[in-house]
Amino acid sequence: MATNRREFLQKVGLGSAGLGMAATIPLHAMPHPVKYQNVPADDDQFLKIGDEIANANTQYGKIRGYQLNGIYTFLGIPYGADTSGKNRFMPPQKPEPWSDVKHTIWWGNSAPQIMDNRYANVHYSFADHWNYDDVSEDCLKLNVWTPEIGGGKKRPVLVWFHGGGFTNGNAIEQDGYHGENLSKQGDIVFVSINHRLGPMGFTDLSGVGSEKYKASGNVGMLDIIAALDWVKGNIANFGGDPNNVTIIGQSGGGSKVTATLAMPSSKGKVQKAVALSGSMLRGIDPNYSKKLGEYVMLEAGLTPSTLDKLQELPWREYLDISYRALEKMRNERTGSSRTGFAPVADGVHLPSGEFFAGPDSHGSEVPLLICTTFHEWNPTRTSPELEAIDFQGVIEQIKPRFGDQSESIVKAFQTNFPGKKPAEIWSMILSNRLSAVNTATAKSTQNAPVYMAWFGWEPSLYSGRMRAFHCIDICFWFSNTDRMYTHTGGGSRPRKLSEKMSDALLSFMRSGNPNSPQLPTWPAFTIEKGETMVLNDTCQVQNDPDRSARQSLPVV
Repeated sequence: MATNRREFLQKVGLGSAGLGMAATIPLHAMPHPVKYQNVPADDDQFLKIGDEIANANTQYGKIRGYQLNGIYTFLGIPYGADTSGKNRFMPPQKPEPWSDVKHTIWWGNSAPQIMDNRYANVHYSFADHWNYDDVSEDCLKLNVWTPEIGGGKKRPVLVWFHGGGFTNGNAIEQDGYHGENLSKQGDIVFVSINHRLGPMGFTDLSGVGSEKYKASGNVGMLDIIAALDWVKGNIANFGGDPNNVTIIGQSGGGSKVTATLAMPSSKGKVQKAVALSGSMLRGIDPNYSKKLGEYVMLEAGLTPSTLDKLQELPWREYLDISYRALEKMRNERTGSSRTGFAPVADGVHLPSGEFFAGPDSHGSEVPLLICTTFHEWNPTRTSPELEAIDFQGVIEQIKPRFGDQSESIVKAFQTNFPGKKPAEIWSMILSNRLSAVNTATAKSTQNAPVYMAWFGWEPSLYSGRMRAFHCIDICFWFSNTDRMYTHTGGGSRPRKLSEKMSDALLSFMRSGNPNSPQLPTWPAFTIEKGETMVLNDTCQVQNDPDRSARQSLPVV
């Protein structure tokens, strides 16, 4: 189960500052901000844009992008209609066809979300430099990077689901999300998408509204299905194989990956899947989601007969109403392990039980690769005063979450990881692999294999306090360690590991197996052994490397 970034940072005392973004001009907006990993040294003009440069056809009209470093780039392609007004809370509609050439050279709008104080902390702004463009309900847009337009070659296709829980984020919120380098390295087509989030994507009004609101609790996930439909119908025009699609996501995006696999409507649209630092095995209890929908209605001062007025409110006003309603429900017992605005286990779009329940359930034929990092939720990342904590301090820090079990948990992690500093043990407890292993265990009962990785590489930044934090591995998978230099420092050391990891990802995209010459033999995960590829300067397979520590944790 993924954790909302804002909620987690508040829990560990870092507040909303952890959601800081870039300064005035986002680095991704510059054509050539840093040394890219795949730029030939003798290439004197790397950007090409013009009337005859990058033209492609889609089902809805012609588009024109640009060519950068030999890769054709199309940004902000519509895959769905504007979701405002009558389309709010409704399943995605197809975009209106266009007759003129549409210029697709800038990112699509970010989905409606609370943007306040995104630049509040200079250290998080520096390290993550989040990229956000205009916010609008006209957000059903995607981006494509490809080595060739048309041509008849069928390249593997990667579709990226961004993080941010189900509440925040966009397809290019970090420079590490950029698809150019991996497309060039692996001769693949890279797609990233925006979709509805938070209350706009997951307010379940089916309990208080008419029949037309029956899907309202899952329209954000239905957007993802619509994007996959677009890929199915259009990606051949961009040199991609519509029958070889890998979905990949991180944090909330990892949860979107496992939820998508469980959706009946994803069948035949996804052939492989990768969940990084996030997964989910159940949707929200519909009793909870319907109750929350009722609270939203009441907070807006409406009744079932006047509910349609919710479609007329400005999006920011609606978000404020929704979050006030959510706050009023916080103290209620819901019987659900996941609360808030997120996918609903309605039994139609999303199964009502546990995902991957048996070999015949949805997604059984799709191989899954799962990766987490050692220090996902590292509380000392940019807070030097927290580095001096002792083991008793760690026990006190985790008591609000683990209660009387706190001391035994700390001792179990100390035993499993001897020599680790208290701050490291604290981070590893907060970042435990329990939910990831639960997902791998459930998926391993199906027909296709599961592969498990654990990322432990630490950058030489911030006096060593950054560690293997949440989000750091993304740029390694996508060959962007030089581009995302504020996560890695750039240079040859991270690039060497990135070459291994990106090669494994490309192998997985082609065959459903991540084995490649650059890594040791990578066996499939089994419940008995818990085989895990530990990714670091030296990579090695270990059998369930944190089993005894993990067994000290309460079952979730």
